[in-house]
Amino acid sequence: MTIDRVKITEELEFSRIVYGMWRLGDDSDTAPQAVRRKVEACLEQGITTMDQADIYGGYEAEEIFGKALAGSDLRDRIEIVTKCGIVAPAGRYADAKVKHYDTSRAHIEQSIDTSLRLMGIERIDLLLIHRPDPFMDHVETGAALDDAVASGKVRAVGVSNFRPHDLTQLQSATRQPLAVNQIEISLNEISAFTNGDLAFAQQYGIRTMAWSPLGGGTLMTGKEGHGPLRSALARIARENGTDMAAVAVAWLLAHPAGIMPVMGTNNVSRIEAIGDAVKVPMDRQTWFELYSLALGKEVP
Repeated sequence: MTIDRVKITEELEFSRIVYGMWRLGDDSDTAPQAVRRKVEACLEQGITTMDQADIYGGYEAEEIFGKALAGSDLRDRIEIVTKCGIVAPAGRYADAKVKHYDTSRAHIEQSIDTSLRLMGIERIDLLLIHRPDPFMDHVETGAALDDAVASGKVRAVGVSNFRPHDLTQLQSATRQPLAVNQIEISLNEISAFTNGDLAFAQQYGIRTMAWSPLGGGTLMTGKEGHGPLRSALARIARENGTDMAAVAVAWLLAHPAGIMPVMGTNNVSRIEAIGDAVKVPMDRQTWFELYSLALGKEVP
């Protein structure tokens, strides 16, 4: 079993499947050795890209990760993604009056320096603006991203949860290519396939990372009422000796946009099974079978 690698820029490659650390602080055991076990379980499958954000874990997940990296060789074996731009009344922003977005130069620079310090690293491989900011000065934000790369603190930049018009606006003021857009995509959230998000990414060669690729677990639990879809996932899983999660991820991997699922779990046995998705064949008719069930009807 080998997880493919994909180019983010000419100089930067990521694993096709990414390990998401948004729940890292939710585990009852956040000791460095426990976190290292999770990362090692990823590396054994060829999953080398770790997805963070300053806000994860109430602004604590990066520090938890940094303690695990300290005194190990893990930093030399992985790529680190992190995000900035959300200010919520928690952690170091406990005094904030209201949850808001901040894409100002000062905030981006401060966020980068804080992320580097908390994770104990010298450079972020990919920095994403976490959410579209309705108060964004795109010229200021674009210049700050360019300068972050020029400084050597960041290797590449991108965005998260941006629509094509948001991305186009920011790219117009950024010399560096916005290499990635991380958006929600799953069999529980299929709008990106028809609302222009993936079409735009394919047209301009922007990598798409998919957060919540299992629909927050609802695809597995049936809480959203996907009875026929769950039955099909279970059938395909049985035919391939794997589980429904692997089939749902294989469905994303099969798309020609080169979607990169961001898988988040604290359960080591589940981490060890993430790579099973590459074992599941997904031809066009099987893909459309699952898509039609997610849609709730056959395609027109």
